[in-house]
Amino acid sequence: MTSTFLPDKRTGPDVEIEPPAVGAARGRARRRVLHWLTAAAFQLPALVLFIGLVLLPMLFALYAAFFRWGGFGMPSDYVGTDNFDRLFDDPVFLGDLWRCLVLIVLSLALQLPFALGLAVLLNQRVRGRAVYRMLFFAPYILSEAITGVLFSMIFAPDDGLADQVLGSVGLGGLGSTWFADPSTVMATLFLVMTWKYFGFHMMLYLAGLQSIPAELTEAALIDGASAWQRFRNVTLPLLAPTLRISVFLSVIGSIQLFDLVWVITQGGPDHHSETMAVTMFQYGFKRYQVGYASAISVVMFGISLVFALAYQRFVLRRDLEGATTTMRGDGK
Repeated sequence: MTSTFLPDKRTGPDVEIEPPAVGAARGRARRRVLHWLTAAAFQLPALVLFIGLVLLPMLFALYAAFFRWGGFGMPSDYVGTDNFDRLFDDPVFLGDLWRCLVLIVLSLALQLPFALGLAVLLNQRVRGRAVYRMLFFAPYILSEAITGVLFSMIFAPDDGLADQVLGSVGLGGLGSTWFADPSTVMATLFLVMTWKYFGFHMMLYLAGLQSIPAELTEAALIDGASAWQRFRNVTLPLLAPTLRISVFLSVIGSIQLFDLVWVITQGGPDHHSETMAVTMFQYGFKRYQVGYASAISVVMFGISLVFALAYQRFVLRRDLEGATTTMRGDGK
């Protein structure tokens, strides 16, 4: 392509006139560069925070897990995999794994179905349902520290509210050892966890239920389906993506549970309510065995990562593929 020279009446000599196609291409290139620079400028602060507060600490924890280190100075006493060998020979940590599994099973078998039942109930035309939704969701808004202090007072031996209520109905013998008895501490903790977190899952289910077209349930009703048949064959399949996300969040939360347990029992009595995070805190900040605590954190991260990848691969795959198809505009 050649340039065209035309006389310019303002300057006298001929000037080079750029073809319109070249100017348009350069304009698009400048806009593209400006777009990427703007995007980078907005993402840079978040990227710096992620690298500095998440990625680098994770890498340093992995590095420290191979040292016997008290947390001061730089790690220098290299011990190889001794911390990990010690970890899987430690009855306390093996108990943490068992208790984590128990909490996951109880959450999936009791907490989530309870939240789902309430969500289905409050999705109906119940008088005052907005108030009930607010009351059931309110515990989730409270911090774990406040919840822990509150239930420490409620389940306090002898003079706690729970013992007084049981005593007033003639069941006083059931109380007084809520958090002090190894045989009841985990059940009591799970009761507190359910009170604290079921409202979050209930609101997730409510959002999923309200996204289901009413025409589908009305059509099933016209066809003569019972309430249970409508729930099983219409509501439950359409709610499945929300259920899968709820299960994922519940499992990850059980693996990483710390603050509620620490405020209420600090892992007692005699390690019977410890979780992996509590054990990590005990060794890292109470006993100054930071290398060993780092090994615990690495194992926790590995368990969470393996579960997340497997869950995404085998459970969430269809949901993610559907979302990708919709975003690309391939879906109907």
